[in-house]
Amino acid sequence: MTLIGTAILLLLLLQTAVLYAWQDYKDYHVYELTPRDASEQSLLRQLAREQPQWDFLGPRRRQNDSTVRVMVPHEEVASLVSLSDSQGLEHRLLIDDLAPLVQAQRAENLRQKQRLQLPHIDVLAAFYTHAEINAYLDSLPERYPRRAQVKQFGWSYERRPLKVLTISNGDGRRDKPVILIDGTVHAREWISPSMALYIIQQLLEHFEENQELLQDYDWVIVPVVNADGYEHTHSESRYWRKTRKPTTDPECVGTDINRNFGYEWGHDEGSSSLPCEDIYRGERPFDQPESQVLRDILLTYGQRLTWYLSLHSYGNYFLLPWGYTNSLPNNYEDMMAVADAGAMAIVHATNGIYSYGSTYYVLYPTSGDTADYALGVANATVAMTMELPAGGFLGFDPWVSHIEGIVSESWVGVRAMAVEVIRRYGIHR
Repeated sequence: MTLIGTAILLLLLLQTAVLYAWQDYKDYHVYELTPRDASEQSLLRQLAREQPQWDFLGPRRRQNDSTVRVMVPHEEVASLVSLSDSQGLEHRLLIDDLAPLVQAQRAENLRQKQRLQLPHIDVLAAFYTHAEINAYLDSLPERYPRRAQVKQFGWSYERRPLKVLTISNGDGRRDKPVILIDGTVHAREWISPSMALYIIQQLLEHFEENQELLQDYDWVIVPVVNADGYEHTHSESRYWRKTRKPTTDPECVGTDINRNFGYEWGHDEGSSSLPCEDIYRGERPFDQPESQVLRDILLTYGQRLTWYLSLHSYGNYFLLPWGYTNSLPNNYEDMMAVADAGAMAIVHATNGIYSYGSTYYVLYPTSGDTADYALGVANATVAMTMELPAGGFLGFDPWVSHIEGIVSESWVGVRAMAVEVIRRYGIHR
């Protein structure tokens, strides 16, 4: 066998090993639950707290007309069905074995990446690991020496470098107002870093058509906040959400970064003190290295921070502060005007429908989230979370073929909101 043939064989064997190294979700079932009134909504919230082996997927909205998907291992199926029957909760089996679907998506993504020449990436062609994304970021200053700057702001718990890209128009003006965008606060939301990368490519590779967005503003982009959790979804467990730092419970690892920020942290309505829950807030504010890094980034640009946007999935929402209370911020109507610009641009372009308003009202209470901190402490003029459209089987898991449709539609909204921010606030804050 030739040297090239041996190398190809080793590569294929390595990819096969990687494919089957992670959790395969064999015989995991996915059910759709449909609460019909407020009491059944309350029951679902109770189950989410009390059943850590049941993975409630996607937004559990306040409205009673929404369905909820829950993923359970085979040994929990009888318990879920029995409890649903006893409570009269409508339930429907969607998937009786998640493994073939997860493995097919995994294989597709690895296959797509064989065709690429890293560190150059095609956002629409694959989902990339944290290391691949960092390599891409590091390549940008050489390609765009006047317009791209990369800085490392810190480390994850497992010592992965957390990097920040600043994009300007290259005119050398200092201290411009800032639009700050982050992605991958929650590990399993793979479309979030894809969206961040797509924004980067629009601003750098398509500068001529987007130069108005950079004339008086710098864009600061953090594609991956939760680096350890995100790598874990690529190598071990596709639907992992939290960080990877151990907790006080040896059976439960990780904290929800979006409940770990030190503004109105610790409310039981909107977060949890139980380490096994997906919305575990940590033992104290900022006890996760990743939330410390994002805090430091926000505070570094606080005096210049006009718009903070956190990219999540899924649900088609623009979520504004506050999450912790039913009260509204003083500039709520101004922020609503920005969200309205994005929603209207999307509906005109693709007929996509976004809901928008305060997180507390539109979705559910949150305590210690990043957008509340950005507005309440870091002095952002406008702060919001964008829940990107769903894809795949569970909403968090779009196929590679879904990337283009999701990110291109979402860019229409992001761009329109940026234009409105610039029009409304100019270079003054």
